[in-house]
Amino acid sequence: MDKQRSRRAYSAQLKAQILAECDEPGASVAKVAMAHGVNANFVHGWRKFERERRQAAALQTRATTSTLVAPP
Repeated sequence: MDKQRSRRAYSAQLKAQILAECDEPGASVAKVAMAHGVNANFVHGWRKFERERRQAAALQTRATTSTLVAPP
């Protein structure tokens, strides 16, 4: 008996909406996830990924800005 497992794909729009709801003051990640029928562990992973992506972008921006500024 070969049982195929399928993965559910979540759109970028839905992820962004869920992450925005989680960022609201007093929001519970578990409650937001449950309201959307998504496992809270996925949402925690998305939050971590987004946080790391923002940090990398900020570092890249600083590095680019510092190389463009001429020394005094």
